[in-house]
Amino acid sequence: MAEFNAAQFIWSLRQGQDPSSHDIGQFACGLADGSISDAQAGAFAMAVCLRGLSEQGCADLTLAMRDSGRVLRWAVDGPVLDKHSTGGVGDCVSLVLAPMLAAAGVYVPMISGRGLGHTGGTLDKLDAIPGVQTALDQSRMHDIVGQVGCVIASASADLAPADRRLYAVRDVTGTVDSVELITASILSKKLSAGLGGLVLDVKCGTGAFMKTTDAAEQLARSLVRVANLAGCPTTALITAMDEPIAPAAGNALEIDASLRVLTGLDHGALRDLSLDLGQELLVHHTGVSPDAARRKLAQILDSGQAADRFGHMIRLMGGPTQLVENWSRYLPEAPVIQQVPSPAAGVIQGWNAQALGEVVIDLGGGRRVEADKIDPAVGLDQIQRIGTDVTLGQPLACVHAARMDQAQAAVAKIQAAVDISHDAKPHDGALVLARID
Repeated sequence: MAEFNAAQFIWSLRQGQDPSSHDIGQFACGLADGSISDAQAGAFAMAVCLRGLSEQGCADLTLAMRDSGRVLRWAVDGPVLDKHSTGGVGDCVSLVLAPMLAAAGVYVPMISGRGLGHTGGTLDKLDAIPGVQTALDQSRMHDIVGQVGCVIASASADLAPADRRLYAVRDVTGTVDSVELITASILSKKLSAGLGGLVLDVKCGTGAFMKTTDAAEQLARSLVRVANLAGCPTTALITAMDEPIAPAAGNALEIDASLRVLTGLDHGALRDLSLDLGQELLVHHTGVSPDAARRKLAQILDSGQAADRFGHMIRLMGGPTQLVENWSRYLPEAPVIQQVPSPAAGVIQGWNAQALGEVVIDLGGGRRVEADKIDPAVGLDQIQRIGTDVTLGQPLACVHAARMDQAQAAVAKIQAAVDISHDAKPHDGALVLARID
């Protein structure tokens, strides 16, 4: 067989030619083993940005990057399913959804990431729980999934190594925003978990990376079509991210919000979106009706079954044995808590949700670069939702900070991030804006 010619491969891409699956596979192998140089990887990424890649080519790249490392296999007696979110503020849905699905007979090996920029990461949230270990080897992941039905863990170095290499190059070559490369990157990591089905939560709004419905739909359609071509039955929900999903943003505070839903104390948007995504998976992959799926999942939450699964998972990951029974005892608390008084009277018409996420970073609860250290206790909670009537001085949220000067700076930024007016604008509060299949 002729030796793979990376330069010729990149040249043909630049001419708009669709590469063969064999050549894409060779290129992905070269990314993983280092025989493809950084210059060649950057040239490939730029060629895709400028000339695009067909859906089949994108599916070939997805599978090749998935197969550049280990792919998890599961010998279980139910469907192996997962959810991926494109990232938002106060988005701790995974912490509710995974144990809820596990209690419904679904196996959920959730490979999650850390936060970067204004959106939080699920692994950072779990790190707020003392003792929890998210870096698990394959044997431990299988053990926890077998006992609980779900696990939330970090990707090991041998999962989709070609994607890890290409992503690092994209980050420094101005090629991060290619829809085709975003699609292949997301799906290669997810499919390396050995999934039988996937639902995508594509965020749209002021707190999302995709600010418009058109941009969110473009990404959602690309992800769904490519995932299905790659052999993983997938649908997507486009969901609103104009305000935090939970009434909190910040790692320990989002664990608190999740446990409030899991134990039946909160019936707000976080619960609703978790039910929406869970329903989508059950309907699409187990054949039950939408009404039956939602009733089943709601009953699992209301009965405490999902909370029990979450507690069991946390114990097996090294966390406290009694977390669910008394989580305030274990979660870190910030030394300064300051209310955010409303700067005006009227109706909350909107939030700049990205600004709220950036406040959390300023407080030390997120990262601007990967090396930044996170304070798990800081953030915001009691965030009032769009459509709420407020009086002058009424609390809009509470700031949890390490120092008073940080709290005062956060108060001012939160006041600047809210739109309050007496001229009520229509707001139906819908979380799901569209469904893509």
